[in-house]
Amino acid sequence: MVFSSPVFLFVFLPVLLVAYYGPFRAGRRYRNAVLLLASLLFYAWGEPTFVFVMLAEVAANWLCGLGIARAGRRWRDVWFWLAVAVDVGLLFVYKYLSFLDRTWLSIFGGTHRPLGIALPIGISFFTFQILSYVIDLRRGSIRVQKRPDDLCLYVALFPQLVAGPIVRYADVQDAILDRRESLRSFSEGVARFVVGLGKKVLVANYAAVVADDLFLLARDGRDLSAASAWIGAFAYALQIYFDFSGYSDMAIGLGRMFGFRFPENFDHPYAASSVTDFWRRWHVSLSSWFRDYVYIPLGGNRRSPARNVLNLFAVWALTGVWHGANWTFLAWGILYFAALLVERSFGWNRSKAPALRLWTFLVVMAGWVVFRADSLPDAGRYLSLMAGAGGRLLDPMALACVRGAGVLLAAGAMLSLPFPMKAWKAIPLPSGLRSLLEQAALSGLFVLAVLVLFKSTYNPFIYFNF
Repeated sequence: MVFSSPVFLFVFLPVLLVAYYGPFRAGRRYRNAVLLLASLLFYAWGEPTFVFVMLAEVAANWLCGLGIARAGRRWRDVWFWLAVAVDVGLLFVYKYLSFLDRTWLSIFGGTHRPLGIALPIGISFFTFQILSYVIDLRRGSIRVQKRPDDLCLYVALFPQLVAGPIVRYADVQDAILDRRESLRSFSEGVARFVVGLGKKVLVANYAAVVADDLFLLARDGRDLSAASAWIGAFAYALQIYFDFSGYSDMAIGLGRMFGFRFPENFDHPYAASSVTDFWRRWHVSLSSWFRDYVYIPLGGNRRSPARNVLNLFAVWALTGVWHGANWTFLAWGILYFAALLVERSFGWNRSKAPALRLWTFLVVMAGWVVFRADSLPDAGRYLSLMAGAGGRLLDPMALACVRGAGVLLAAGAMLSLPFPMKAWKAIPLPSGLRSLLEQAALSGLFVLAVLVLFKSTYNPFIYFNF
């Protein structure tokens, strides 16, 4: 089940809201139980078997958490590393074991059939969330959760379960039992959800059609012109931004509807002044997770320059493979490692020179090509087409894309920047009229998105694969 689906919008969510808010003066335990059962149903809708894997992981970490809180120093470390082994072990088995087996067979050969281990939806997200719980508990920065159902609610909470943002236990430990729902919070959540739905349905899905067509042609050996290749890469850049930031908006909005405040995950990354700035704005919950739980514990930039480079490499190699078991994701992470190292070496990470925006644009676009490609040879071929290796700068395909999707791509590029919202806020309007116009726009956006949903059957979420 996805947020941008009729069954979620018109069945799951309304029934949940009635059950959650319906009983007069319902207690916190009742509402938490309703939310937990709904979250497990949400996950089991697409993963009826793997919901038990998630529950087993929660149970193991709950027991280890109790051990960390109650044991002496020596056994505290034993309980901590046992929890880490369970979490990382499950992630390795389900996400990387099949890839390593295929790699072994391709290099050394073998007689056994390749492993075909199915990937549970969202395992990277909820594993990182529960890792944050045991790490922060070991550090003494949070309280142990004594109730397994409350810990399970934190992990399984459906708005952020399968595609983030990565919510740390410290962010919601008080809200689990002491949050306060209100009409204002609920209405703000609805507005945020509608904005995310519009991003996903009206921009990401249409940009995806352009990107998929052009990347498929390139993979099949079609010599696209440089213009066509650039249009495909640009369409994918818009698709992944509006897809993922739209999902994050919907997740944050749903959280507000139930009294939770999730961290922001995007801050107009395509307005970044450098690659360093881009990663302050893109998937903030992931980059901050790696900073706090990998980079700083390894020594960060407090060690020797050589050790700092090694720490940076470790973070970006892990960031790459976190996204998937494919050499393309590792290469994508190493690409950003190299770009960030260049910026540090020349001091570009502290500069806002206009020329750096071109550098940032080229790095990000090249990165999305590697990220999107099925293999490294496919990525290399597509990048060569962008450089003009197809022998043509322009072809009928590029002109057809401009005629058919030019307005959408231009609008998407504009909406990905902070300028439109700043311009709207700068218009001198009475607060009542501004609120009325915003509510009318949100209503129209919701109706339009729903009409498109019922008309179209193409509705993927990129980050469900991770």
